[in-house]
Amino acid sequence: MIHIKETIVVEGKFDKEQIKKVTDAPVICTGGFALYTDKSIIKSIRTMAQKTGVIVLTDADSAGFRIRNYIKQCVGKQGTVKHAYIPSIEGKERRKRTPGKEGLLGVEGISEQSLLQILETVTEVMDAVQREGKPITKAMLFADGLSGGEESAQKRKKLARKLGLPVRISANALIEVLNAAVGYDEYKKILKEL
Repeated sequence: MIHIKETIVVEGKFDKEQIKKVTDAPVICTGGFALYTDKSIIKSIRTMAQKTGVIVLTDADSAGFRIRNYIKQCVGKQGTVKHAYIPSIEGKERRKRTPGKEGLLGVEGISEQSLLQILETVTEVMDAVQREGKPITKAMLFADGLSGGEESAQKRKKLARKLGLPVRISANALIEVLNAAVGYDEYKKILKEL
């Protein structure tokens, strides 16, 4: 079990149960799309983003990304929002009869070991001193064929899989992760391997 100072934001109670197996951090559940109508949820997230910072850990499906983006928009620059990503893994949670709409495991379906690695990465690596060297920019992604081209989405998906990120990660979110956790030299090395 690891200690995390930030508050973790997840979609549902089963996600919270899984998170509580690996950390003692406070956890806020959005109740899925309930955060759109229940303003107290967003108020709690804003408050914790200002006090402790929050780590948003939603599923790798489209609903998870909509929730993630809504939280980022609502908090704005009035708090600290970090993003932790689970990889896009096909499957279903044990408690469910059938897979979800997109057929991907959610936070509750990810192993405890994987969750530990994801949380350690977002807390330790992203809090580390900024890596020396060139920052990775949107122009670099474009030049490397990962943005703005015919096959850029496919190339970005390959890179995301290689890094253990969800395949639907946006170019902007990918830049954040690359700069915070990978660095320029490692990014260029990984590109050669693709």
